[in-house]
Amino acid sequence: MKFISWNVNGLRACVQKGFIEYFNEMDADFFCVQETKLQEGQIDFAPEGYHAYWNYAVKKGYSGTAIFAKKEPIAVTYGLGIEQHDQEGRVITLEYEDFYVITCYTPNSQTELARLEYRMKWEDDFREYLIGLDKKKQVIFCGDLNVAHREIDLKNPKTNKHNPGFTEEERGKFTKLLEAGFTDTFRYFYPEETGIYSWWSYRFKARDKNIGWRIDYFCVSNRLEEKLISAKIHTEVLGSDHCPVEVQINL
Repeated sequence: MKFISWNVNGLRACVQKGFIEYFNEMDADFFCVQETKLQEGQIDFAPEGYHAYWNYAVKKGYSGTAIFAKKEPIAVTYGLGIEQHDQEGRVITLEYEDFYVITCYTPNSQTELARLEYRMKWEDDFREYLIGLDKKKQVIFCGDLNVAHREIDLKNPKTNKHNPGFTEEERGKFTKLLEAGFTDTFRYFYPEETGIYSWWSYRFKARDKNIGWRIDYFCVSNRLEEKLISAKIHTEVLGSDHCPVEVQINL
């Protein structure tokens, strides 16, 4: 099965930049999207052959996620079931007979780490949510997790040590998540690969210079490692300040 995840930084804008053509070309079994920046009815996108699931933020033009799945799930859950976290459309979970598929748009800690305390609460609650699912079935989760885990996951680690997405606190929470029984699929195949990123600032021609961060992930329950076929980061795909990431799994 092929899984794609992409932070589109506004789906309506991305549609004008080739999103639909890329969606059709990929022919993924699951296509997960973050930062749709939509309310219900603001876009007419219902791809043939897919079941579509949307989670909208209460605040207009902000956050939001979606999953397009070829196979209809047996259940769909929106959010974490915690009111504090479920106002921004950040999580969708699809349940199947043998596994769960989750898309996530992790809150950014923001300038001067104004939201770091909230982010830490989110991290703990999201991890516990995943652990609970993992006890029942295999888990595949993806999205813009807003953290570069290791120094090799961004171009300039030394100058970003106290910046959102690369604080010790955020990196530590991601380590704790992996230690809870999950695998970063890209690092599973490419444990020391450098210079491959999934997000670039729109400023200073960062993408042209490949001054980027790897903050978009596919992670799976450890027991799925033997079923992993490949993991890719599609750096060549434009249309957003992020590029799509992919994993293929023999399910």
